[in-house]
Amino acid sequence: MSTDDNIDKEPKDVVSGFAPFDLTDGRSVGNWKSRYTDAEAQHAIRWEKRYLLIIFGCSLILPVFLIVGLKIFHNYITIDLTVANKYFFAWAGGTLGGTMFTAKWLVHSIAKFNWNIDRQIWRVLTPHLSAALALIFIVLINSGMLNIADPKTLSIHKCYGIGFLVGYFSDNAIGKLTELAQVFFGSGISPKK
Repeated sequence: MSTDDNIDKEPKDVVSGFAPFDLTDGRSVGNWKSRYTDAEAQHAIRWEKRYLLIIFGCSLILPVFLIVGLKIFHNYITIDLTVANKYFFAWAGGTLGGTMFTAKWLVHSIAKFNWNIDRQIWRVLTPHLSAALALIFIVLINSGMLNIADPKTLSIHKCYGIGFLVGYFSDNAIGKLTELAQVFFGSGISPKK
């Protein structure tokens, strides 16, 4: 039996863990072919990858263009854009964080062979939900309702950084906000009969 005959067979004694503990994804050495052989699945995975790369690039490039544009045209701008810039950078940072989180899970779900099309809507919307949560977080800080930082010290850099952290951990943050809402407003879920 040649080594090529064993490539498509998964070893029975390999326990698939989670990176960084199992870098094999439960596969035998040399098994490099995709487990997703269906053309529709491959197309959907490639589409998601391109979509996330575009969102990722925009959340990095657009803030740079805004900074450069503001430096070039600062003499011609007659309105104060300080607050708007903070909100834009919070949004961009949240988008970047949410996109990185989503891309990580796309990679893991493909590698662990549990990618499915039904979760595509989650992977498409997460960067945008993360951005909105980051924006609202900075709005709450800026308004004084969330007293964790002095609104006067919020630079666009801090807003981008805070936005990134809120965006990356938005699943956790939304879960905790749900718990808080249930404590303050009740669960709204009636017990099953």
